[in-house]
Amino acid sequence: MESKNLKRKLISIVIISGLIIGSFALGFTFGDNSVFCETCQPSEINFSLFWETYNKLKEKYVDLGKINEQDIVYGAIAGMVNSVKDPYTIFMDPEETKNFMEDISGSFEGVGMEIGTKDNVLQVIAPLEGTPAQKAGLRAGDKIIKVNDESTFGLGLDEVVAMIRGPRGTSVVLNIFRDGWENAKDIEIVRGVIEVPSLKWELINGNVAYIQLYHFTEKADTDFTKMAIQILASNADKIILDLRNNPGGYLEVARDIAGFFLERGKVVTIESAGEKNTDYKARGNPVFLDYPVVILINEGSASASEILAGALRDNRGIELIGKTSFGKGSVQQLEELTGGSSLKVTTAKWLTPKGETISEVGLRPDIEVEFTEEDYNAEKDPQLEKAIEVITGK
Repeated sequence: MESKNLKRKLISIVIISGLIIGSFALGFTFGDNSVFCETCQPSEINFSLFWETYNKLKEKYVDLGKINEQDIVYGAIAGMVNSVKDPYTIFMDPEETKNFMEDISGSFEGVGMEIGTKDNVLQVIAPLEGTPAQKAGLRAGDKIIKVNDESTFGLGLDEVVAMIRGPRGTSVVLNIFRDGWENAKDIEIVRGVIEVPSLKWELINGNVAYIQLYHFTEKADTDFTKMAIQILASNADKIILDLRNNPGGYLEVARDIAGFFLERGKVVTIESAGEKNTDYKARGNPVFLDYPVVILINEGSASASEILAGALRDNRGIELIGKTSFGKGSVQQLEELTGGSSLKVTTAKWLTPKGETISEVGLRPDIEVEFTEEDYNAEKDPQLEKAIEVITGK
């Protein structure tokens, strides 16, 4: 299927971006206030200030042994990309690119959570299922105040992710503030090997297939196909689709999964790039077209999750239950660059089939249900309880 080859192409990815950092290398030649640029005319950009600063740094800095010219290039390019002030437009040097490709393949080392920027605050989008972050009690919406006692104020996503990430067996201390707390708390997490599951399902009440879709990884569409066969062979005639704490992933995977629920040719999402709009339509075999469905969302439902939920709501009137989703509705394209580096650049915004924007707004549930700290501690799930109530009444 298409998704199996996505890593090898220029790919459009819908991620929470905040997962990794990035950089890309241009054809700079160090010299006297001169620069070689394959893609621009020399008169278009004046690099004299760059070289003046570079020369002063080389001349004056107290510890010349710490100056790495390649790092200077990466840092300069990072500053250029960061100047657009889009947290999802980032570049990655070869090592960071390698880490990123591991992340989206579903296996990497770290704590296992997506982070992003909302209202200019760094926060947890969602801890991934079964990871050290989830086991340590981190939750969607948690604000990250410090990492190992270093303030995150003024830092970018890339810098914070680099601080949190690390080899398995090592630990990191996050200072977290959560709505409802009086003070921030330190949470220590031991990093591990993160194998991100894509989904699981179970039969509840004898005829309701409860599907938890954790992440839109490369393997999620294959796993969903296998699961669909099992559901069709079961007594299930209704579906609860749980997208809570699903931070997103591949657009193509979300599109394929939407095809199980929608008539072929129905619009799944609209890519809006300025005055140009592109429709992404459902394809495949809609085996669940006639099944009553409700969808669970929360603050940790982002990106591809919002696309799938919006598609099913707009096309079939499927109700959303829970809390307003994260609101990550922009399109990133991954560009492979020289020497193993890459650029992840925002190229468009996602709209629902009815033309509603997702970015910064999110999807509002049709039925809003709180999930309090007391519920969490008591291992209660009032949102799922409401979903069962609604779906069994259909």
